[in-house]
Amino acid sequence: MSTRIWVVVTPGVLLLDLAGPAEAFRLARRFGARLELRLCGPANDVTTSLGLPLAGLEPLPDALAPQDVVIVAGCEDSARHYARPEAARVVAWLRALPAAMRTASVCSGALLLARAGRLDGRACTTHHTLVGRLRAEAPRAHVEEDRIFVDDGPVLSSAGITAGIDLALYLIEQTSGPEVAQAVAREMVVFMRRSGQDPQLSPWLESRNHVHPAVHRVQDAIARDPARGWSRAELAALGHVSERHLARLFREHAGVSIGHYQRRLRVAHAQRLLRDGRMTVEHAAELAGFASARDLRRVWRRHAAGTPSGRS
Repeated sequence: MSTRIWVVVTPGVLLLDLAGPAEAFRLARRFGARLELRLCGPANDVTTSLGLPLAGLEPLPDALAPQDVVIVAGCEDSARHYARPEAARVVAWLRALPAAMRTASVCSGALLLARAGRLDGRACTTHHTLVGRLRAEAPRAHVEEDRIFVDDGPVLSSAGITAGIDLALYLIEQTSGPEVAQAVAREMVVFMRRSGQDPQLSPWLESRNHVHPAVHRVQDAIARDPARGWSRAELAALGHVSERHLARLFREHAGVSIGHYQRRLRVAHAQRLLRDGRMTVEHAAELAGFASARDLRRVWRRHAAGTPSGRS
């Protein structure tokens, strides 16, 4: 069953708020994701932030499937455009959605989520110039500053403009897996912008902020099979370079050693396995490429919070 991504478009839509995430989802489909992109809004056609007309939008859907995702794209001059009746229709539609429906916003789109009450009691963010307005619109929300995006239960929100691409990659990883998100990020030549105050970057996207083809080939191979006991010679052959040169390139462009990268992915793989409550730590360790559960716990302490836990 495919996941439909409904991007809500309002008059004055900021074109990159729409096109950035939309292109990411389009590419995800090329790489095998079972996603369906739908553009909808309160009007059949709108004028974008660049003055270009955008026509053929679907009406706001009367019914959504539980796995669907709704993303509200932001607009330029939101104080003016969100005073229009089209914005009020979007707010009423959002308010009527089931509480568990996954909804998200890019930039000023968070203001419409706030008016619909979907941010009440939740952490959220928006463009840095709109933080004060969002706090006024959503006094019961915890508005966080200097965040790329925030995920709080069924509601996600992102900062301005290009942060919508980061949000899209995050959703692609959740719906379609880290391999697809990796492929999309690489195709879009996206540098994952993160700081200590941002949500933790997925280990499957860590160390991919470069464009070196040899290092990407090696990372792709390790990510496809992190449990495998890759030899230096095998990886060097994949990169078409010598073992010593690969080690230097990996540190220079990925920022970590090859061993560190593989261990981090092995821990992430074990974490995914242990989400199945029937999985034992011992079995997860074996499937993730660790010599023992003790070895998994030792490496886990270096790369992840808490401790591995599964069925005893």
